[in-house]
Amino acid sequence: MPTSKTSEEGQAKPSPKPTNPASKSSDVSEGNEKAVMDLEVKDAQLIFQAVWQNLESELDGDNMRFPAETFWLNGAPGAGKGTQTAFIMQFRDFTEKPIVVSDLLSSPEARKMMDAGMLAGDREVTELVFRRLLDPIYDTGAIVDGFPRTKTQVECLKLLYQRLNELRRKYLGTDKESQFPKPRFHIIMLFVDEAESVRRQLARGERALEYNHEVDASGVGKQIPVRKTDLVEEAAHNRYKTFKEATYDSLRTLREVFHYHFINAQGTVIEVQQRIIHELKYQSSLELDEGTYDRISTIPLADKISLHARQLLVNRLDSYEKLHTALFEQVVELIKTKFIPIVEKHSISGLAYINSEDPVFENPLSIAMLIDVFTERGFTAVVDIRRMEVPIRMDRETYEIINRVKKVYRVRINFPGSKIRRGL
Repeated sequence: MPTSKTSEEGQAKPSPKPTNPASKSSDVSEGNEKAVMDLEVKDAQLIFQAVWQNLESELDGDNMRFPAETFWLNGAPGAGKGTQTAFIMQFRDFTEKPIVVSDLLSSPEARKMMDAGMLAGDREVTELVFRRLLDPIYDTGAIVDGFPRTKTQVECLKLLYQRLNELRRKYLGTDKESQFPKPRFHIIMLFVDEAESVRRQLARGERALEYNHEVDASGVGKQIPVRKTDLVEEAAHNRYKTFKEATYDSLRTLREVFHYHFINAQGTVIEVQQRIIHELKYQSSLELDEGTYDRISTIPLADKISLHARQLLVNRLDSYEKLHTALFEQVVELIKTKFIPIVEKHSISGLAYINSEDPVFENPLSIAMLIDVFTERGFTAVVDIRRMEVPIRMDRETYEIINRVKKVYRVRINFPGSKIRRGL
C-alpha cells in the first residue's frame, strides 16, 4: 500500500504521483490525474479502516468519544500558527494544550519506530492524531496543529466525519446520544504569500541562532532547534512550495464539507487576531444540532445565492425579452417615462419613493421585471403593495357606503447619491 513518509520537519510527504512522460495528450493526462485521485481515495479508505479497527479493538467503537468541536489548524510556513493557536484557545475557552503533529512524531513511540528504520506515513500519522483526540481531556473541544497535510490525510478526515455522523444517527434517541454529538469540524488556514513566508522563516532562523549564541555564551537556558529551511533562502522557498502543493491545495477541497476559515495572516499579530475573531464569530450550519440542520438545510446559503446572481439576472432579463416581449416593453416604457424623471429629482439623496396604480402591475411578472431592470442599471428597488378602500357610492336604502379596493404599488428606489461639496 503506498503511503506518505515523514520529512526532516516531521510532516508527512506525499508519495510521488505516477507519470507518463511519453504521453502528451491532455485527455490522457486528465485520465492519469483521475486515476491518481482514485488511488488516493482508495488508499485513504484502507488506511482509515485499519486505523479505526485498531482503535475499536482497544477501546470498543461504541465507547469511543471524540471531541464535540475540533479545529484543524494549518498554515503557510511562518504564518504564525504558534502565536495564533494560543489566541484561538483563549477565544474558544479551550483549556487543554493543542495536539501538535510534529510533537506526536517526536514522541518516544514515534522516535523508536523511526530509529528502527520505519518511516511514519499517512497511516501512522492518522492513527497518532485520532488516538490522541480520544483522550477524555478533549471531550469539549480540541485544536489539532498540522493535520491534515496530504491528500490521503484529507480523505481520512472526511471518512472520520462520516463515521462520527453514522454513530450519531445510530445512537440518536438512546442513552448514549450525548456521547455522540454532531461533529463540528473547522478548517483554519493561516495564509501568507511566498515572499512574506520566506522573510519570516529566515528572520525566525536568525533569532534562533542569536538566542542559541546567548545560551552558549552565558551557559543559561536551553538551546532551541533550528530548521535548515530557516537558514537557507532556497530551502525556505522549497518549503513554501511544498506547502502549496501538498497541503494548501488539498485542504481547499474541504471547503464544501466543513466550515473553512481562510485567514489572511499578513500584517501585525493584532490585525490577524481581529480577522480570526471576525471569522469565528460566524456560527455555521455545521454547528447546529442535526435535527435543526435537517430542518433548515433546504434553504440555500446567502453566499450561494449571490454567487451566480449576476448571471441569473442576465438570464431572466433575456427571457423577458424573448418570451414576454409586449409586457416587458410596457414595463421598460413605464420606467423611462414615469419613474426615471422622479428618480432624477432625488439624485442628491439617492432615495426615491414612487407610488403607482398602473394596471400593468396586475400581472405579478411585471413587478419582477421592474425590480430586475432597476437592478441591472445599478439601483436597488423594493416594491410594497398596499390595498386601500376608496368610497365609490352610498346605498340610498341602507345608507351603507360601498367601497372599492385600490391597489397602490409603492416602490422604494435606492442608488448612490450625489456628494455635494459644501463650503465652510
